Amino acid sequence: MRRFGLVACLALLLSPVVGAPAQSLDKLEIITASGEHRFTVEVVDDEASRERGLMFRRYMPADRGMLFNFKEEGPVSFWMKNTYIPLDMVFISRQGVVMNVAANAEPLSERQIPSGGPVYAVLEINGGVAARIDLKVGDKVKNSIFSP
Repeated sequence: MRRFGLVACLALLLSPVVGAPAQSLDKLEIITASGEHRFTVEVVDDEASRERGLMFRRYMPADRGMLFNFKEEGPVSFWMKNTYIPLDMVFISRQGVVMNVAANAEPLSERQIPSGGPVYAVLEINGGVAARIDLKVGDKVKNSIFSP
């Protein structure tokens, strides 16, 4: 099982601004029983960016998130070490189907949060958003990294 959220000191030292977007920004849409919900996400698809994730940030706008693209399906595990923002973690299949949701992950915790099975991507959004939009397993996520 892959483990993400490790301290990436070298990456942080080389980053021009701690807390700046890790990679590119992209549009993402989540379709739930309550409707369509649009977000702008930072897409992270390399090892260093995935390890750094949202660590050390103190704020994220309500309509933002981070999409971890693993480029292949497999079990993953996250933790909240050095992450100050409470997050909802949405574990997503290659087809963009929500496989699991870990709501309100505790900031700064080293407790492992497993995907519960193979996933292709993980979306991190502000804690409480999943409940607010009524996000459930089986809901659909649309973004260019997912196959139709």
